[in-house]
Amino acid sequence: MREVRISDVTMKQSGNTREVSLTFKEKLEMAKLLDRLGVAVIEAEGITQTKIDSLRIKSIASSVKNSVLAVPVALDAESVQITWKALKEAKRPRLQVPAAVSPAQMEYVHHLKAQAMVTAIADTVSACRALTEDVEFIADDATRSDPEFLCQAVRAAIGAGAGTVTICDAAGTMLPQELRAFLESLYEQVPELHDVTLGVSCSNDLSMADASAVAAVMSGAGEIKAAAYPVNIVSLAGIVRILQNKQDVCGAYCRTGLTEMKRITDQIRWMCETGRSSRSPFDNGVDDSQTEVTLTVHDDLAAVMKEAARMGYDLSEEDGTRVYEAFLRIAKKKERVSSRELERVIASAAMQVPSTYVLESYVINSGNVLTSTAHLKIRRNEEELEAVTLGDGPIDASFLAIEKIAGQHYELDDFQIQTVTEGRDAMGEALVKIRHEGKVYAGRGISTDIIGSSIRAYINALNKIVYEEQG
Repeated sequence: MREVRISDVTMKQSGNTREVSLTFKEKLEMAKLLDRLGVAVIEAEGITQTKIDSLRIKSIASSVKNSVLAVPVALDAESVQITWKALKEAKRPRLQVPAAVSPAQMEYVHHLKAQAMVTAIADTVSACRALTEDVEFIADDATRSDPEFLCQAVRAAIGAGAGTVTICDAAGTMLPQELRAFLESLYEQVPELHDVTLGVSCSNDLSMADASAVAAVMSGAGEIKAAAYPVNIVSLAGIVRILQNKQDVCGAYCRTGLTEMKRITDQIRWMCETGRSSRSPFDNGVDDSQTEVTLTVHDDLAAVMKEAARMGYDLSEEDGTRVYEAFLRIAKKKERVSSRELERVIASAAMQVPSTYVLESYVINSGNVLTSTAHLKIRRNEEELEAVTLGDGPIDASFLAIEKIAGQHYELDDFQIQTVTEGRDAMGEALVKIRHEGKVYAGRGISTDIIGSSIRAYINALNKIVYEEQG
């Protein structure tokens, strides 16, 4: 009995819909969950902004331990090199070459005629194959293509080294028996398909994606694109359940287990449905606590910098030295230093910059019978700015006011509060981590008022972003 691989496209598809907006941290957590679930392939979005997207892919690559990590490239050599540079540290990397093969999409998306398209496919697949053995050719909109041209494109991709060829029914107009006949005809016309893995991607426009995927498996397909969250494609839970219960009928099985399926898909659904990324600093749907790593006085500078990089910090050599010196002062006094303690060291010692933004005053209104409001006055250089905002709590409202004054929304990567002295007038320390262009900036604030310390911490981190942008 042959194995059918499940390739999850939730993360990739989320970038193509307005209904789902995932933060950097949520994408990282989703990859870990899918890896734990045992899907064969995890598909990530491609690179459009080199610096930001490369960091995202590198971070995901370091987190995925068992699954193949697949990332698409554009039809040019430069895109292949940039993508591979970010992906190459993955344990099981795959480069994908998607290409529109229907006449309308070919010219609209790629601005190429048929023969030029075949050449571009072959050249790009060949460039990918020179870097990795795992290369996938994805024939977008294949069911609406010219049959002769589709065969030509598939032959070119296989000849150039593609080990997986995926046929997409993007229109979602084929019934299961129609798709089965389509694939069987393709096998007849392109015998080379028997030497590679045939994958399928079925749109759910007719609410028959799962049935179509099963028909494809019975035709010989060895890989199915599915999603843990409903994004108009085959359901991950649905196709796994079918293959687990109907192995004898389908003549195939998959390794993705059902034991943790509901718990993990529920977590992914929760992340996808938070729906607050466009308006609130507290837009993170990740509920698992950060992985804790402990360091000791015996760890050298390289080990401390490696942990800082894992947490998302890109420290200069000068800041790295300052952080390490501060880390040693703490490590000599206690047996172990946790990741959270290291973050406080980074916030205190790294990138101390002039204050572009300075808090002048704040007024907070909050209670259990009224919506929290924040009125902040902040001086930017010599100009006094103010904002009044509503929020889900006083700190949420305060952070929104800062973003309104700054004129930009930032992803809140982490937020922590702890007391640093005892008694009724205890001092509270806040640590705020915000992410901008893929990089993490930490700010620290201290006050007898936890809201005040939180505001100061956010402004401290914001000043670091502004300083680096102006530098």
